[in-house]
Amino acid sequence: MMSRRQATPLVPMGVARVDRRTKELTKRLQPGEVAVIDHEDLDRVAAEALVRCGVAAVVNASMSLSGRYPNGGPLVLAEAGVPLLDGVGRHVMDLVGDGQTVRVDGDEVWVDGAIVGRGVRQDLASLRRDYEAARETMGEALELFASNTLEYLRHEHDMVLTSPEMPDLAVDMAGRHVLIVVRGFDYREDLAHLRSYVRDLRPVLLAVDGGADALLEFGLRPDVILGDFDSVSDAALGCGAQLIVHSYRGGQAPGAARLEAMGLEYDTFSPMGTSEDAAMLLAFEKGAELIVAVGTHVSMVEFLDKGRAGMASTFLTRLKVGQLLVDAKGVSKLYQSRIRKADLVFFLLAAMLCFVVVVVAVFPRVFLDSFWLLVREAWRSLTH
Repeated sequence: MMSRRQATPLVPMGVARVDRRTKELTKRLQPGEVAVIDHEDLDRVAAEALVRCGVAAVVNASMSLSGRYPNGGPLVLAEAGVPLLDGVGRHVMDLVGDGQTVRVDGDEVWVDGAIVGRGVRQDLASLRRDYEAARETMGEALELFASNTLEYLRHEHDMVLTSPEMPDLAVDMAGRHVLIVVRGFDYREDLAHLRSYVRDLRPVLLAVDGGADALLEFGLRPDVILGDFDSVSDAALGCGAQLIVHSYRGGQAPGAARLEAMGLEYDTFSPMGTSEDAAMLLAFEKGAELIVAVGTHVSMVEFLDKGRAGMASTFLTRLKVGQLLVDAKGVSKLYQSRIRKADLVFFLLAAMLCFVVVVVAVFPRVFLDSFWLLVREAWRSLTH
């Protein structure tokens, strides 16, 4: 849950940042600016990114909550106090220029003293009402989602269950824990809770696209980055990790062009399914002892947020990796930090040092005092 901010002015105004892809816009959005997007059914991860950027208001050409399913992104904005103007229309993307000053006045968008669009001004009450309505009428979306999943299972199950050709890895995963990080729901909380686990067990760090930036954010360098590289920073690509492009049927490898333009070496891996699925299959086939997942997608709502029509490949992948896969939340609750051998040796050395100090500082004085008493008693006996 994002933290609440102070109330935003009733008529927010600021520099406009315009992009049809919200995750690209958040890379350059600055605090106090207005985000102009075209994002139907705004997902929670994108909404949280907008809030973290300090956005002054959001103007959406589409409906942030269309009613197809209960997506939580718009509620994140409302709870953070961010004004949201919905359903302005695709024309606003052309009428508002990137860098222009834009004003959101009620249900109107103003640029240079002229109205360039009107929409639905949302608030927390209206969004909660629409969210609950979507929950009650999501049967159609669920039926379609299940149908797409079963159709994929019927025709493509062999593609997932058959072991694909594996790339050679610079790091050995055999017999080790592998931590797979996706920049998805609650990834920050999960990584924060796993600090002691990572420190003590030193798992192989396998990032899926933007998961590499998530690891760097916590001071951890990924060993392997896998994906189509559309949401990972140049800094992460240059951190020294092995890069593996998730290629698709027919040989398409969308991420290869970017890496080649940067002069970076890469390998390819071409299983069916999502990049998350590919990461789990890679760890499984390379002999991982345990696979710990951070930020991965498991529910229908999460998949619809990602624009996926079904989750068949993910279902089959998790069926294949079986008991090796655990969620990060379970690890953080069950794992207790162990005392490392180095820490124990240090503690024993410190205890021994304290003992030596006591011996050196106390025993000579006790000995001298005792000796002096004996000499004094002997002298008294001789003189009397």
